[in-house]
This record gives sequence, C-alpha cells and structure tokens, in this order.
Amino acid sequence: MEEMLIVERAGGDPIGGSFSGRPDELIAILQYFQNKDGYISQAAVRETAQYLKISEAQIYGVASFYAQFRFVEPGKNTIRICLGTACHVQSGQQLCEEVESVLGIGPGQTTGDRLFTFQQVACLGCCAQAPVVEINGKIYGKMTREKLRKVLKSYA
Repeated sequence: MEEMLIVERAGGDPIGGSFSGRPDELIAILQYFQNKDGYISQAAVRETAQYLKISEAQIYGVASFYAQFRFVEPGKNTIRICLGTACHVQSGQQLCEEVESVLGIGPGQTTGDRLFTFQQVACLGCCAQAPVVEINGKIYGKMTREKLRKVLKSYA
C-alpha cells in the first residue's frame, strides 16, 4: 500500500489524504489547495515542496504556467466580466473600465480591503443577456455602467 499524505496544515487538517507523495501529483495537490483556500499560499507551496521532495521554484514554475492557479488570496466577492464576442460587441470592455474606475483595480487584482477580486473571462455562456457580469456566481445581464455601479454598491 502506498504511503498517504501526512503533512499537516496549520489548522491541523491533512492536505487531502489521497495523495501518495509522487511528483506527478503536483497539479492535483495544487488544485486541492486552490479549491480549499481559493489560492495557492506560500505555506501550501512550502508544504507541497517538502511532501513531494521537489523545490519551491519547481512548484511555482508549474503553477504559474496554468491560469487556474492564483498566488494571491481572492477578495470576498469575485467579479467576472464576460468579454466573449456578444458581450464585447455590447460594450463589455466599458464594464471593465467601470470596475477599474470605481474599485481602482485591474483584471486579476483584488482591492486593498479584500472585498473585491476582478477577473475578465472569455465567455460566461449567457450571450443572449449580453453584456454580462457575474458576481459570486450570480449572473447580471443586460448590464450598463450605471447598473454595475449600483450592483457593486450592494456588495460593499
């Protein structure tokens, strides 16, 4: 039987319990941390490096290659603005500019108070409602700059 992951996190819970310590499990372990914590912390990188017996630089090299992994803790509210074709044609970029103006952050950034994280996405699959903004999984369609300001205030 393969050795199970026994590295303990600060809170006392094991990383997962279903890993055996092989380097080819790196992405799965990173996905575990991303799902659990919302990002890959320095502590997670350190623990993973020790567990897999690889360098932290190797972990950062792999994780930074994939857009799914973040190294900064996300804000309480995640704003995703669709820039797919329908949304782009219907002024989706103006909505991005509004977020930047109102919150003072660009794509991939989080406000200093950790209230908002802003992301641009290729498509949210709601083309008939273009332009579309998603906040914490809730879709807001037929969005305008004015409507967006009101919605953002409701999350503040």
